[in-house]
Amino acid sequence: MFYNVKEGKLRIIDTEFDYITFGTGKKTLIMIQGLNTGGIRGAGLSLAFMYRIFAKDYKVYLFDRRPDIWEGITVRDFAKDIAAAMDELNLKKADIFGVSQGGMIAQYLAIDRPDLVHKLVLAVTLSKNNDTVESVINSWISMTEQGNMKALVSDMAYKMYSEEYVRRYKLLLPLLTILQKPKDVKRFILLAKSCLTCNTYEELDNIKCPVFVLGGNQDKVVGRYASNEIADKLKCKMYIYENLGHAAYEEAKDFNQKVLDFLRK
Repeated sequence: MFYNVKEGKLRIIDTEFDYITFGTGKKTLIMIQGLNTGGIRGAGLSLAFMYRIFAKDYKVYLFDRRPDIWEGITVRDFAKDIAAAMDELNLKKADIFGVSQGGMIAQYLAIDRPDLVHKLVLAVTLSKNNDTVESVINSWISMTEQGNMKALVSDMAYKMYSEEYVRRYKLLLPLLTILQKPKDVKRFILLAKSCLTCNTYEELDNIKCPVFVLGGNQDKVVGRYASNEIADKLKCKMYIYENLGHAAYEEAKDFNQKVLDFLRK
């Protein structure tokens, strides 16, 4: 099968969630995605293609957020789910690659379960709230509550992507409104709220594994200095894309190669 892609469901503790695997390598890579308007079900082929560079070295796992989320759920709760999934599948000392909200989850995983983490990549994420992320997330929540999906999807595009990218694909925004609108409004709101529960900054010293931080100097979602804060605290390797923002992981053609180079060292 294409990149050896498999989709399935995993039962852990008190819930069951979707997961995807691909790749033929002997090492394990856990990829933790950011906030999105849908789930990963049915996205195995597209995700394997997007991250195909890892398929030779790794067997890659992506776990969806649990379906039964509640008011007040936190990114630390999601990290517990990832840990439970890894325990269930007997995945030890894996490399972890977290993007945006996934980076928040990855930090807590490395802090609370260091036995599971070999190397850590934190992309366009933060370790504590700031005015930028609070304004953006609360705005997205408000738009969703009001049922203004056109404004939500449009604002997400303008906040995440570079001005050049938006100009290039501006005509596709109406289509994105249809394709990217939240499938479950209540769930999206609770997931968005959980983005504001990350507060790892004072605990970052507990992360002992090698860490690589990537960010965008034009990041309008978590703020332009969020990546620097993490890297300065951990005194770890960092790379900042000067002309890109929150979606640097999609726009930068060398993004995945930089991640793989770090993981291979």
